[in-house]
Amino acid sequence: GGTLAVGRRRETIVPLSWTPPYRGSQRYLLPDLVLETADTIVIFDAKYKRHWEELHFADWADVDAELRERHRADLLQVLAYSTLKTGKRIVSCLVYPCRLSTWQSLTARGEAAFHATVPASFDRQVEVVLTGLPLNAGMEAACRHLQSIFGTALLS
Repeated sequence: GGTLAVGRRRETIVPLSWTPPYRGSQRYLLPDLVLETADTIVIFDAKYKRHWEELHFADWADVDAELRERHRADLLQVLAYSTLKTGKRIVSCLVYPCRLSTWQSLTARGEAAFHATVPASFDRQVEVVLTGLPLNAGMEAACRHLQSIFGTALLS
C-alpha cells in the first residue's frame, strides 16, 4: 500500500518563498501525481506535448533545437520535483502522450520507457523515467504499463 496525492486536487502543491516576495516568478511547484510507499516515492508529471515520438525515433543530435530546449525544461522541472520529498528512492517520471500504435510497438520491443540515475547523496537514490502513454489506452492498460516500469509491489 501507499498514498496517492493528486495535483488536480491541489494535494501536491508546494509554495515557493521568494526573497523579496514581489520579485519571484513562479509561486509554487505542482506535480501531477505523487505516489508514496514505504521505500519509494514516484512523482509523475504528464506532458501534453507530442514530442515523445520525436525523441524516441530520432538521434538526439538530429532533434530540433527548440524541441531539445522544451525537453530540457521538462527534465529540469521533474528534477526540481525530486527535491520536494525525502526518501531512500525518489523516481521522477515524465509521461508523454503518444499514438496507441506507437505505444504498442514500443511496448512489444521493451522500449516504452527510458531510465536514468541521477547522482545523489549516499543515502538517497534519484531516478528519472521518461515514458509514453496513449490517452486512449484505458486505465487497465495504463496501470499494467506503469507496473511494468515500477514493479507490481509499487502500484498494487
